[in-house]
Amino acid sequence: MKDFGLKKLYYSISEVSKLTGLEQYILRYWETEFDSLKPSKNRAGNRIYTNADIKLILKIKKLLRDEKYTIEGAKKILSSPTNGHGTKTKSNSIKTASSAPSGKSEIRSLKRDLEDLRDFLVDLRSKL
Repeated sequence: MKDFGLKKLYYSISEVSKLTGLEQYILRYWETEFDSLKPSKNRAGNRIYTNADIKLILKIKKLLRDEKYTIEGAKKILSSPTNGHGTKTKSNSIKTASSAPSGKSEIRSLKRDLEDLRDFLVDLRSKL
């Protein structure tokens, strides 16, 4: 799940709020709680979010709202060497596009990623 196929490189906080279904004050609060969520700021001082930032926000939202983790629990999951589903994060596992899944757990993980992507696209489509 690398890219959502979104057309822009950077998004304002209001655009991210609409895309994710979260209020702007929640996004600003999560920046103070999650060290990995640090959107850049433009010359005017406004936050600019990348696709990676949006992906992280959606992961945090899923952990807090859907899976009912506390903020501390979500921080632990995001900072652990695995992403909470038993698969390694990018920093621990680099795969080429041509490598095939080698086990049942890896296939389940890929299936989960595809389902997450599908859910995101369905949600995005309903907001457009």
